[in-house]
Amino acid sequence: MSTTLKVLMFPFLAYGHVSPYLNVAKKLADRGFLIYLCSTPINLKSTINKIPEKYADSIHLIELHLPELPELPPHYHTTNGLPPNLNHILSKALKMSKPNFSKIMQNLKPDLLIYDIMQQWAEDVATELNIPAVKLFTSGVAVFSYFFNLTKKPEVEFPYPAIYLRKIELVRWCETLSKYNKEGEEHDDGLAYGNMQIMLMSTSKILEAKYIDYCIELTNWKVVPVGSLVQDSITNDAADDDDDMELIDWLGTKDENSTVFVSFGSEYFLSKEDVEEVAFGLELSNVNFIWVVRFPKGEEKNLEDVLPKGFFERIGERGRVLDKFAPQPRILNHPSTGGFISHCGWNSAMESIDFGVPIVAMPMQLDQPMNARLIVELGVAVEIVRDDDGKIHRREIAETLKGVITGEIGEILRAKVRDISKNLKAIKDEEMDVAAQELIQLCRNSNK
Repeated sequence: MSTTLKVLMFPFLAYGHVSPYLNVAKKLADRGFLIYLCSTPINLKSTINKIPEKYADSIHLIELHLPELPELPPHYHTTNGLPPNLNHILSKALKMSKPNFSKIMQNLKPDLLIYDIMQQWAEDVATELNIPAVKLFTSGVAVFSYFFNLTKKPEVEFPYPAIYLRKIELVRWCETLSKYNKEGEEHDDGLAYGNMQIMLMSTSKILEAKYIDYCIELTNWKVVPVGSLVQDSITNDAADDDDDMELIDWLGTKDENSTVFVSFGSEYFLSKEDVEEVAFGLELSNVNFIWVVRFPKGEEKNLEDVLPKGFFERIGERGRVLDKFAPQPRILNHPSTGGFISHCGWNSAMESIDFGVPIVAMPMQLDQPMNARLIVELGVAVEIVRDDDGKIHRREIAETLKGVITGEIGEILRAKVRDISKNLKAIKDEEMDVAAQELIQLCRNSNK
């Protein structure tokens, strides 16, 4: 084994996975590793701008070509904007790319593979080539432990009551699981055992110490936190856009902590009813807001047709509604931003905590409800609770928002989230140093 460790990193084909993998790649490159980041051309196209010049020699992008399927042209080789009915086709195509992935591994001969959930077959390729493999899980440990407990050891009661699923959430989770199983594919939900010894987790002891300990006890794996994976600096890729500058200038006219940012990620879309309730909730709250309203690719709509009649006239200069990308880090880092209504995808929740902004949690599916419960337990969020039919209500949205932006609860949340943010920044290099040493040791041991 050479002194410079060559690592092939293989994230799932979603922006919410590629982004944290790239952030780990940068941190490992800073510690002398040579990184190959492998994904589909469409994913790499949006990744290349996010790699600063200083990593030109240490982070290389490797294209993985999926087999061409009639219903899945190359621009759909990513979950970003993928119509939901094609999700299982993408998973199938990814699995069918195993021979191409195997060729990449044989050509590069990396010392280590770091791979993602739903890609257990990638570890099989590594095993055939005698290359050690490690999973990097891009969500928190509480949610992983909860689902592992539920799936693999249902007879054991989960010991932390703050983390739970409501009835309708459990029903939806079971539906998602059975849909994958019905498709007749061998199901890898990210909880597969494999030959794994170490699991890297996109989290920190500051946030999840007790859940890390429980996960180790539950799985007998070495669970290694890599720290919060928020970008260290706010990149300028979109900052020069005139619309973005206008938005940031508008935000600058608002009082400190007076504005709420509303966004549900790039891959989750509100129902028509949810859009209406959020709109009326924002209107009734009387707080300033920036709201990103997204639609699936091919289903784009005119905002005037989607929002309640007369909405724009009634809110006037109090709000901005966008139907495209928004510079989220810049908005969260702005002193006028005092809260974030979020679906609680793990990356968004971590970003908000990093910037010291309290969260109004409005989870939708998968790991989001558990992420919401965790950040409520940490004291950095309040949750808008859906009713038994899974619906949200405008009055609760309005009251919660007022409390966070202008009430005492907001001051308490802000103090707590800023404290946690400071502690996370203090420990992040230390946690990554430990993770890097674990990987070096694993490679040494496998070469004996």
